[in-house]
Amino acid sequence: MSLLMPEHEHRVAVLVDCDNTSPEILEYALRVVAQFGRVVLRRGYGNHSTLANKWQEALVRLAFTPCLQYQYAAGKNTSDIALALDAMEALFDRRATTFCLVTSDSDFAYLCRKLRERGATVHIVGEAKSPDALRNASDQFFEWVKPVPEPVASVAAAEPADKGSSKPEPGKPAPKLRPRFVVEAVALMAGDTADGKVSVGGLGSYLKRADPSFSPKNYGHSGLLDMLKTYDLLKVQQEAGGHWTTQLAQPSKS
Repeated sequence: MSLLMPEHEHRVAVLVDCDNTSPEILEYALRVVAQFGRVVLRRGYGNHSTLANKWQEALVRLAFTPCLQYQYAAGKNTSDIALALDAMEALFDRRATTFCLVTSDSDFAYLCRKLRERGATVHIVGEAKSPDALRNASDQFFEWVKPVPEPVASVAAAEPADKGSSKPEPGKPAPKLRPRFVVEAVALMAGDTADGKVSVGGLGSYLKRADPSFSPKNYGHSGLLDMLKTYDLLKVQQEAGGHWTTQLAQPSKS
């Protein structure tokens, strides 16, 4: 049996310009690229001050390889050159066919164009400050907006954002929770469909790529379909062929 990955599988490289953006963007970037294929490269580039301080926890927790670049002269950013060289090398030796650059720096616009000229697909995850030159150089630009804490009494209260800090007592069933990221995943995937419907099987594969530890049982559900049926913000239905789909529920008219 060949140890090589199947030719039809899209191999994704996530390369992060740590000197130019915030660690909070990283989880959003991984959720975005999970729809495009299997992430085979995770690298974060920055100088010693950047990687040793604010980025260290995020890179370790999300299994990124830190790529430390010393500044040989004041005012010179060697991280950008290292990221660009690694991207081209990954393309030429066919380790990656799709690239996600996490940056808001327009200096990477030329790298985007060169990767696309060679047949690669390039996505950018950046902040609102990202210039048009960078946005237009990619196949698709995803703008990350720093989340604003929602009031306790809002809709978010009905759709808990996480598993909760307390573990269920032994012998007692885990509470049925509805993490918000499932709704966000459906919204993201539905954008690429004509009817707004997402197959439950495809959603499950996406969630596992985004977070290999994901399991509906961690949230008190027997399976993904059982989990989706508890959401007020989602509609689940069985199609004529027997498979199940889900979509965003239409807001009720007052």
